[in-house]
Order: sequence, then C-alpha cells, then structure tokens
Amino acid sequence: MSQKLVILSDMWGAKKGLWITSYLGYLQQYFDITYYDIQQLANIDVAVHTEDNMHRAFVEGGIDTAVAHLLKKENEEAHYLGFSIGGVIAWKAGLMGLPMKSIYTVSATRIRAEENSPNCKVTSLFGDTDMYRPKAEWYEKVGVKPELINGFGHTMYADEKIIGRVSLDLLNAVTKPEQHLIERSKVHQIA
Repeated sequence: MSQKLVILSDMWGAKKGLWITSYLGYLQQYFDITYYDIQQLANIDVAVHTEDNMHRAFVEGGIDTAVAHLLKKENEEAHYLGFSIGGVIAWKAGLMGLPMKSIYTVSATRIRAEENSPNCKVTSLFGDTDMYRPKAEWYEKVGVKPELINGFGHTMYADEKIIGRVSLDLLNAVTKPEQHLIERSKVHQIA
C-alpha cells in the first residue's frame, strides 16, 4: 500500500508551477499524493499577480489561513513536501499538531523565523545563494541539520537536477528508511 505524500506548492501555485509535473511524474507511482495550490488553500485572490502583491497577501494573513485549512483537511499521518511558502505552511501546521511522518522543505522562505521544528523527521534544503535561507545559528537552535546545494538560489526546486534529487530522497526515505538515515547523516553540504 502506498504511503501518503502531501505536496504544497510555492506561492504561484498552479499558475506558474509546470515544474510540479516533474515531481508528480517521479513520485505518483510510489505515493498516494495530495497536492495543494497554496493560493487556494490561503484563499488568496489578488487583482494584480506581482511577486510583491502575492508575498504581502501571504504574510498578511494568507499563511495563517492556509495553515488553518490544512489542519482541517488533513488528519492522517503523512509525509509532507513543501516549496518556498508552502514549506513554511506545512512546518507551522506540523508545530500545531498536524500528524506528520516527515517534512521535506525546499527553499522554505520565512522558515528562518520559526523557533521550533515539527516532531518528525525534518529535511530542509536550500541553495547556498538563496537570500532567504536561515543563518547557521538557526539550524542549531531548532535542531535541524543544514543541507545546502552549491550554486543554486531560491527557485532551485524548479530545476531538473533538484527535482531528481528531492524525489530520490523521498523515495529512499520510504523504501529504504534505515539506509537513507545512515547516508543522510554523512551529508552536510553537497555540490
């Protein structure tokens, strides 16, 4: 029986998220997937879809709305994969009791403001040139091992190399959990 994987988009959702089909292509045969366009989850409908307008809508209540809706919609333990603001939505929901087997965030902007981590296996991946990534002290404070990819910025999750790496990480974590934990414990920074 497939394990459940809940995927939360970046702030653009399905509007600019054609890259998500690559993740689905890799993962759908191994997971029972639920996908959330976080614009819909947050009830965001801005007249002009600029990056500033979208970001403001999430910061000024959209993130909290999305967390509340996610908590109502999901009640069984699952794996979570979140991109950018989608990652922080899953993170916050995990802190509020959302049942999680694991959480894997990629470029989770605003996560650097969190003071705790969800009570499950946590993977938080950033590009080393991502201006929104947490400082080294944050990782120690919340108890998360830093995982940085050299040469990538904030939207690295749309790159085929990263899509393949994240998908393989998720598949290995489910199909070979003991081996995956041993392999990942040796990784601090990858090229």
